[in-house]
Order: sequence, then structure tokens, then C-alpha cells
Amino acid sequence: MSAFKQLLSSDVIISPLEVNKGFNYSSSQFTEDDVQIDRFVGVKGDYLLSSSLTTGDISTESQVLIYDSIKELYYTNYLSSSLLSTSNTSSLIPGSDPTGDVVEGPTYTTNYYNYISTDLTIPRFIPTGSGDIIGVLSIPSRLFGDQLTPGSIRIQSGGFNIVDDGEGTLYLDGVTPSFNYGNVIYEHGIIIFTNSGSYNNGDGPGPSTIEGYGYEVYGQSSSVYGGLGNSDTIPEIGNMLTGSINLEFSSSFEILETQYKVTLKENEFNLSLNPSLISSSDGVVYDYITGSNFSPYVTTVGLYNNNQELVAIGKLSQPLPTSRTTDTNIFINIDR
Repeated sequence: MSAFKQLLSSDVIISPLEVNKGFNYSSSQFTEDDVQIDRFVGVKGDYLLSSSLTTGDISTESQVLIYDSIKELYYTNYLSSSLLSTSNTSSLIPGSDPTGDVVEGPTYTTNYYNYISTDLTIPRFIPTGSGDIIGVLSIPSRLFGDQLTPGSIRIQSGGFNIVDDGEGTLYLDGVTPSFNYGNVIYEHGIIIFTNSGSYNNGDGPGPSTIEGYGYEVYGQSSSVYGGLGNSDTIPEIGNMLTGSINLEFSSSFEILETQYKVTLKENEFNLSLNPSLISSSDGVVYDYITGSNFSPYVTTVGLYNNNQELVAIGKLSQPLPTSRTTDTNIFINIDR
């Protein structure tokens, strides 16, 4: 049997809750139906001359359009400087006449929104020479949820580990100086390889071009679209796109947690409606029920809508005795 109690709006609390889930895939699993992680190569070039050059393991896209899309969305503020380009702007506050006009400024602002995940000044670099190449890993939204979890990305290629710093920059783990290898757009599930080495963490000078990266740092050429070289070279973009790699990441998803507080006051629910308290032989209540020390036990709480329809059931881990001296609070949490 059951007893009813009306909940007040103050008894219901709705709060956001962030949940995470980790994933680990090898490149051989990328094209499976329940994974669908695509790999693209982007090439700086003329679409009219190179429209036949396509890329993608799952969907087919133009290599030139991949490059142009990535540059337009994520690097337009960084084309003249890997540490952000700004514009000098001023604001005019008009007066009662032209002599009373006031110019406020200058103010240095960026021209475009490039999906920066931090307030820090982080490096971004994209090669802009004809024929220059970038790499892109595209993770579907059903895997990354609201966004990739910052600091969760690890890409294994040969003997190298490429990780993110939690601020949107990829770097080679365990390599000093830690040169910029690319960027992560957490909210889009996009991992971009530029292999630039155009910026480092202050441990040493960073070369400014892709072609110079392997030569200046390791004393040999580093072809950006070659396979993974020997142990003295960095992992190549080509290997990220066609070779065997392992990708680890975590998804982040915000759900709403609704908490219902059911308060049993000291003078409420002190009687039981359970028919098992009545003897089946003579219909008389058992003696132990009539004692002053008897208190009913709560085992289940049901939530009903305004039409008295049962919509949720909460089971207690063990029977809970009601109290005749203090209020009893039962909290029910529902994630949705």
C-alpha cells in the first residue's frame, strides 16, 4: 500500500552534471560502423586546378577545400603571427556637434572567431605555401558529446606520443623543446596536424617552416607527407593520415540531475497500510503493531505526476524506519 505527499517547488533542485567517457581506438577501427573517425589531408592550392584531388576514408572531400575550411574556421587570426594577429580599432562617441566628438581607443581586437578554448595566448600556425599540407582527424559528435575533454588526447605513432596540453595545442610528449605539432578544436571534435614547430615552450628556438623542421632540429630533411622516419625524426603528418596510429580521448557531456527531497515529518506516515500486518486467520492486527515503539519502515518511494500516474520508482538500499521525534529526509536523484 502507499501514502501520498505533495512536493513543493523548493523540494526539487535541477543542476547540471558533467560526465566523461574514455575511448581508445586503433586506426584499423576508425572506419567501423560504431566508430567512424575520418582522416583527411588538406592541401594549399587552387580548387579549379586541383578539384580532382580528394581525401577521406569515410566521406570524400576535396583536399583543397579541407585546407581552406580549416584555415578559415580556425586560423584566420593567425595568418600573420602564430601568437595571434590583432587589429587597431577606435570608437567614436558623437557629441552635440562635430567639435564635441570623442574618439575612444585605440583598441586591439581580433577580426575573427577561431574557437579558442582558453583565455591564454596560445600558438596556432598553418602553412600557407603552395602545396603545403595539413592533416585532420574528425571525430563524430556521437563519440565526443559536447566536446573533447581537454587534456585527454593521446596519439601514438611509432615510438612517439602526441598529446594535448588542455589549452588546444598538440605537442610531442617527452621531446624537448616541446614543439607545436598542431591544434585541437575541442567543441568540434577536430584534431589538426600542422607539424609546424613554429612555436615552442621556451626551451629552445623553433624553426618557422615545415620544411625546415626536421633539418634544423635533427639535421635532416623531414618530408611532411612521407611515412614515419627513423628514430631521429618526428612523426610525419602522412603517417597520421595513412599509417597505423592509436587514438585515445575522452568525451564530455553535460546532463541534468534532478533531485527530489521527500520530507517525512515526525507526525507523518507513522501508520502502516501494509495488509501483511493483519492476521489472515482472524483479521486482527498483530500485537507488536499496537505497541508504542512500533514505527513503519519505508522501502520504496514513487513519484507521480498531476494525473496520479506513476512515473518513477526509487528503491532504498535497505528499509528505513520513520521517526516519531525528528523529520526524515529522503533524496531521490534522477539523471536525464
